[in-house]
Amino acid sequence: MSYPIDAARLLVAGSRADALALAVAMALLPCAAIAAPDADTDAAADATDLATVTVTARLGQESPKDIPFGLSVTRGADVEAGRLLDVQDVLRNSPGVEINTYGSANDANVRVRGVGSLNQVSMDDGSVVMSIDGVAMSARHASLATFDVDRIEVLKGPQGTLFGRNSEAGAINVTTRRPTREREGYVRLEAGEEGQHLEEAAVGGALSEQWSGRIAVRNAGSESWIDNANDGKPMIEPTEQAVRGSLLWSSGATSALFIAEMQEMKHKAWLELLRPFGDAPSLDFAPGVFDGNRKKVQRYSVEINHDLDNSRITSITARTVADFRGTKGYDRRLTQALYGMPMEYLVPDTSNEQVNSQDLRWSSLPSARVFWVAGLNLTKSERSFDSLYLSTGDQQLRDFTTDSYGIYGETTVPLADKLKLTAGLRYSWENKDYKGLYLARGASVSDARKLSEDFATGRVALSYEVTPTTNLYAVLARGYKPRGFNDYTTQVVDSIPYKAATVNTAELGFKHESADRRLQLSGAVYENKVRDDHLLGYDFNTMAVSAINADTRSRGAEFEGSWRFQYGLSLSGGLSYNDAKITSSALGVSGGDVAAGNRTPDVPHWSGSATVSYRRELQPFWGLATPTFNARLAYRNIGARPIDAQNHLNLAGYEKVDLRVGLETGNVEFYAWADNLLDERYDMYLNYSRPDVITGAPARGRTVGVGFRYAF
Repeated sequence: MSYPIDAARLLVAGSRADALALAVAMALLPCAAIAAPDADTDAAADATDLATVTVTARLGQESPKDIPFGLSVTRGADVEAGRLLDVQDVLRNSPGVEINTYGSANDANVRVRGVGSLNQVSMDDGSVVMSIDGVAMSARHASLATFDVDRIEVLKGPQGTLFGRNSEAGAINVTTRRPTREREGYVRLEAGEEGQHLEEAAVGGALSEQWSGRIAVRNAGSESWIDNANDGKPMIEPTEQAVRGSLLWSSGATSALFIAEMQEMKHKAWLELLRPFGDAPSLDFAPGVFDGNRKKVQRYSVEINHDLDNSRITSITARTVADFRGTKGYDRRLTQALYGMPMEYLVPDTSNEQVNSQDLRWSSLPSARVFWVAGLNLTKSERSFDSLYLSTGDQQLRDFTTDSYGIYGETTVPLADKLKLTAGLRYSWENKDYKGLYLARGASVSDARKLSEDFATGRVALSYEVTPTTNLYAVLARGYKPRGFNDYTTQVVDSIPYKAATVNTAELGFKHESADRRLQLSGAVYENKVRDDHLLGYDFNTMAVSAINADTRSRGAEFEGSWRFQYGLSLSGGLSYNDAKITSSALGVSGGDVAAGNRTPDVPHWSGSATVSYRRELQPFWGLATPTFNARLAYRNIGARPIDAQNHLNLAGYEKVDLRVGLETGNVEFYAWADNLLDERYDMYLNYSRPDVITGAPARGRTVGVGFRYAF
């Protein structure tokens, strides 16, 4: 598989940054040419890459080939080499996954294979659940940093059996690196254009005969490529700090893993510009208006495992706390276009979420011929979401409480020598309380509502071993997304609960892994039918917000694979086709009625990615005893897709190319990177108010930088 690259665009005379990127590449590439092919060297270089990969997509250790549904796995080494700095970046590189975010730390809307909220109605309305080290979190936290991770799995199709609520479309399973008995770690430093910097380190090892520990830290930041028209400085300068500590106690058949993590993001903001953006995009705000934006997420968990003779008991107790403050709004240019009056229209939102959870399960051991797991999950969530309209003084103060209980089980049993049956079922109960206070023009109105419901989710699958290296599978699954309350209500009438959403999915696929693990291929065709998915309507002119339901349908196909050739060359990538449509009309939506037959927003017909990597040990030079050259060229293509459920207009497709070249010697690596190498000026998102008022934000252009990594 190959893709044309316009070489002329690479050779256009430009900034010193372009010259730096080309100079680094030219300096390193000749070194690669002096190396002679050596099969033994290849084997040594690939030893780590070809290690057996296991996943925990079904709460136990399995080979990806044996999982009877679609699954994409990104290893920690690929996360780092690809500079996938947060979960959102990983999702954008996963076939069949779409993510819409406006740049804030709290607004990610994830769709898998065209399934997911048409627009997210609340933080509780996650069609995709995110699990970090076995702790379920909202996909709203997809902006969290990917530091010191072991792997990230994207599970496709309803995952309500094992991952429970809010997994109507799929699940994101993040596993961080755990303490080991060996003393090891790394230091990683980066610096690049537009203030980009990253400092990251981790260290771990044995602390005593029974205790091991690991600690990882990250500090990062950058400058916005959108300037403030008043002082010419970057509109925002977002930063992030993160720390994670892990302690592992092990004694015989019992182990306990304690994890404490904190991540804090500052100054991230929803930047919305009046289109056209111009060559030097800017906003007309008072300087520092977004300096108070902040999100802090804390996670504490204890995982206890005890192995019996032929089974395992696991308990995960967790508490997460998320505090958010984010100012959003329109600048003077946009309000002039909308209302004929230049002013700053600002709305600070604040939220606090506290979630306590307990998962207790009994499962088979990884080597068992019959896979099975059964468990009980309890979750209690308390959160608030408040908004203040500075121009009018109006306020909305909202509090939400959710109690969720679930019992679940899944098994895979042999029906014949090569045929296996998988069946899973979960039954859930939910209670929700909502209280709101609305203050407008000196008057106040309060509101209180309650919801209770119970529901079943599950799946059944057949898998057939065509050969020892190839499996076929077919799966039917049912997912459910509970009823709830709109986070963005501005008046009591808008707080009427939205309906629950249900999805029925059929999928047929194959998975292949060669005996030497150099070739891995997977593919699937699928159909999803969703009833009453969630749609948030917003009218830019009146500020009215409504939560309405609409049916959708998506059909598509995916192909994903990787091939590690001889002589240090490897190729990986994926291709996705999706025909996603809204199948029922939705009338009375703020911002315009939605017609049956409209395309599902943010879902392109075609998307794909390809990565070419090369690694070669060189002849000694410059006094370096064992120099090794590596290079990684990544390509991503996203097709055109509608910007909203009304299909007012399409967001144009784009291509993005990233490059990384490095030189290793011993435990040290020096590297250079170029993000958006071809300087593609694509739109990240667009919003429609009326034909003459379209807003959005451009993506960052080409930037380059250098990095250093030391492992021990």
